[in-house]
Amino acid sequence: DPCWNFHCKRGKVCHADKQGKPHCICQDPAACPPTKDYEHVCGTDNKTYDGTCQLFGTKCQLEGTKMGRQLHLDYMGSCKYIPPCTDYEVDQFPLRMRDWLKNILIQYYERDLNTSGILTEKQRNKVKKIYQNDKRLVAGDHPVELLLHDFEKNYHMYVYPVHWQFHQLDQHPVDRLLTHSELAPLRASLVPMEHCITRFFQECDGDQDKLIALKEWCHCFGIKE
Repeated sequence: DPCWNFHCKRGKVCHADKQGKPHCICQDPAACPPTKDYEHVCGTDNKTYDGTCQLFGTKCQLEGTKMGRQLHLDYMGSCKYIPPCTDYEVDQFPLRMRDWLKNILIQYYERDLNTSGILTEKQRNKVKKIYQNDKRLVAGDHPVELLLHDFEKNYHMYVYPVHWQFHQLDQHPVDRLLTHSELAPLRASLVPMEHCITRFFQECDGDQDKLIALKEWCHCFGIKE
């Protein structure tokens, strides 16, 4: 099979021509495998797609057009009304996000105590210091005032989680810059719960070059170093 181990980017599939040479062609959205309701996704065109296969296949077929450039994965799940984010809410967003990132790392650390593999040894050593700190604010639905107070008092506990999340996303390529595609895995899963995340990332891009640099990312989360 000439397509064996021949990789195509999302939205494309391998096809062998008459000479048997493999090429990438657009995925036919109608030929995508059936999906369950929970696998539906919402595109930035506010249209519900049966899954990512159908969405990226459609995007590929629109390649070279304005609609194709503008179509991205918006969030996981069927499209629904997302209320606009107010100035007050977007100011509060980094407080919750920092706390959430810290607690995600704590959960990974606790899992690794039994079966290692999620975090590297270097990452475990970093998180261990936060985990063992008796001043750590434990996970919970905390009021904004408490989150703000804890950030000011225990600032050092939030620096690594913010840096860690940036480097988790900075993968294609690793260049200390986050593109729309690199942000998508985080954005897409959080939009239904955190409706301010889109506006937050837009405002993080201070120079409006459609890329979020590490310095811009840290500035948005209140990290000074």
